[in-house]
Amino acid sequence: MNGARLVVDTLVQAGVRRVFSLSGNQIMPVYDACIDADISIVHVRHESAAVHMADAWAQITGELGVALVTAGPGFGNALSALFSARHSESPVLLLSGDSPVAADGDGAFQELPQVEITRPIVKTARRPGRVERLGHETAAAIACARSGRPGPVHVALPFDLLNATADAASRAVPAELERRPHPLSGPCAQEIAERIGRAKRPLVLTGPCVNRTREPARIAALQVVLRVPVISMESPRGLRDPALGAFSEVLAASDLVVLLGKPGDFSVGFARPPAVDAEAELVVVDPDHDVIERACRIAGERVAVSACADPDLAIDAIVAAAPAVADHTWCDEVAGAIAHRTVHPESDVRFHPRAVCEAVQRVLDSAAEPVLVCDGGEFGQWSQAVCTAPTRIINGLSGAIGGGLCHALAAKLARPEATVIAMMGDGSAGFHFTELDTAVREGAAFVNVIGNDFRWNAEHQIQLRDYGPDRLIGCDLAPSARYDRAAAGFGCHGEHVTEAAGLDAALGRALASGRPACVNVEIDGVAAPTFAPRADLTADPAPG
Repeated sequence: MNGARLVVDTLVQAGVRRVFSLSGNQIMPVYDACIDADISIVHVRHESAAVHMADAWAQITGELGVALVTAGPGFGNALSALFSARHSESPVLLLSGDSPVAADGDGAFQELPQVEITRPIVKTARRPGRVERLGHETAAAIACARSGRPGPVHVALPFDLLNATADAASRAVPAELERRPHPLSGPCAQEIAERIGRAKRPLVLTGPCVNRTREPARIAALQVVLRVPVISMESPRGLRDPALGAFSEVLAASDLVVLLGKPGDFSVGFARPPAVDAEAELVVVDPDHDVIERACRIAGERVAVSACADPDLAIDAIVAAAPAVADHTWCDEVAGAIAHRTVHPESDVRFHPRAVCEAVQRVLDSAAEPVLVCDGGEFGQWSQAVCTAPTRIINGLSGAIGGGLCHALAAKLARPEATVIAMMGDGSAGFHFTELDTAVREGAAFVNVIGNDFRWNAEHQIQLRDYGPDRLIGCDLAPSARYDRAAAGFGCHGEHVTEAAGLDAALGRALASGRPACVNVEIDGVAAPTFAPRADLTADPAPG
């Protein structure tokens, strides 16, 4: 047994079935070990794509996502997607090839202080110094990724250790891989449940790891038992998240805000006025002590209860302690605010992005198992505002764009029978378009819908607003770009749509093709939706 087999043996014990990777010299021993372990390798075209796919795999399956990249530039290429995985709270293991331990400090090929680079991004970064430690360090990193607030971890694999001989006694044991749970105490759960029951306008805000894709049953239980609205905050636009409609209005009217695994950060206006009322009480339950300390520093005496606990286990404890609650008024008010989609009228729009989203929603509504992937940017915001599905992945709190195609590919591999639709603008599409080659090789038949307005429209809109129409620069993309033809060149099905009347048929042909598909839709460059304030906000609903 060599060091590479110790690493792969640990992956097998962790239930890993698939690894996302781009090959390179320093990780060939791991590739070889994967053959005998029956771990499939999805061979991608860019290291960042491997991490994006591992991120989506973790979100869709609830399992550990694994990305395997080589040293030097390969490792560097993975970093931006690693940052996204951290903000999406996804349990991802990044394994990177590394220069030999025996040559440290000698200027070895692609020598780089990898763990020092990733340490600010991941939950833990490790570089074993002896072959006997490879399995144990990998296991410890996996346990860390799964524990507390889930997130990415990194293990650098020195090339000489991967090839060194190890004995079976060096294998990691299953206990080293286990999540370290941190439940909420019964008395604290009881107090939180009672405060929710007494409040007139309570809200529970969660982070990405407790959203409707990953924890639908727990969210439903909390809402049904306590009659409390549960809102997952996972958009970089925060309270301007188009998927939340006029939610900011009801948040400002709330008298109790429970931050359940949700940091009181920029996305909730730091839980300060005007985002949250100055008289509103806060409850902070989080697996990270520093998040709790920050909330107490910012909000002071407004924090009525704080506790360190895992958010999923905290929900279980609060539901178990919940008193009987019967009133639906406030829940209905919050649901109405989120459903609010009154858009300021647009003039001179030939092909509105909303029309594309509505056509895609018809596809999702007719699918037995729909999966929606939304990238960032202006068209991405339209898709998040209009389209819904029980399983959804968005670009996340990092604000990164370009990972959507990778997310959709991994989602289709995770759920082969699902109808997977990825929506992105022409700017976002350019980041990882060559992964359509990966999709063809893997037989991942998802549909990639590109809202093509021939520009980086988010930045165009900023320039237009802040600097004026005579100060536009660096945002145009070529109208001659035919993404459908480029996709066909990779072996995909391609559709080019220039009129709304042809969109439904094009989507139907794309789905019927049985291949990865690209539907290139030429739209007008409309700014992301900003929803008009409602006139019927209830000032003081009944208790409950």
